[in-house]
Amino acid sequence: MAPVPIEVRRVDYAHPGDAQALVQLLDGYARDAAGGGQPLAEQVLQGLPAALQQRPQAFSVIAWAQQDGGAVPVGLVNCFEGFSTFACQPLVNVHDVVVAPGWRGQRIAQRMFALVESIARERGACKLTLEVLAGNTSAMALYLREGFAPYELDPAMGQAQFLQKKLA
Repeated sequence: MAPVPIEVRRVDYAHPGDAQALVQLLDGYARDAAGGGQPLAEQVLQGLPAALQQRPQAFSVIAWAQQDGGAVPVGLVNCFEGFSTFACQPLVNVHDVVVAPGWRGQRIAQRMFALVESIARERGACKLTLEVLAGNTSAMALYLREGFAPYELDPAMGQAQFLQKKLA
C-alpha cells in the first residue's frame, strides 16, 4: 500500500475549513491524557481562530492527509513569537503539537516542524522553545530527534524548569 500524501501548510485563521480543523485537532488533543483529558470549552471552540487571527505573533500549521478524494486534518502545531532579551531577537514558542491518533508514527510532526522552523527563520527567530510533560516519552523522543534539548545556561545551575501561575 502506497503512503498517503501529506501536505503541511500554514493555517489561515479566517478560512472556515482551516478554523474548523484547528479546533477539531486541538480539542482531540485536550481530550487526550497528554492534553489534560478534558474537552475544550464551547467558547474556546467558537472563539479560538478569531482570537489567534487578532494576534500577529501567532501562527499555526496543519498537516492534511489526502484520503478518499479529500483532505483530512491529521496534525497541528500552534506557535507564538516571543523575544529573547539575551539574543535581542525573536524566538518562537511551540505551544501545541498534535498528531491525530491513527496517524502517529508516520513522521507527520517532523514535517510540521520543518515548516515551523522555516517560518521562525523568516521571522528572524534565534530559537524554538517548547515544554513537554515528563511522562510524555514519545513526544520527548520526537523533540530530541528534532534537535530540541533541555535548556541550561550553566550546568552548575541546572536545567530550566517550566512553571505556571494561573490567574482567576
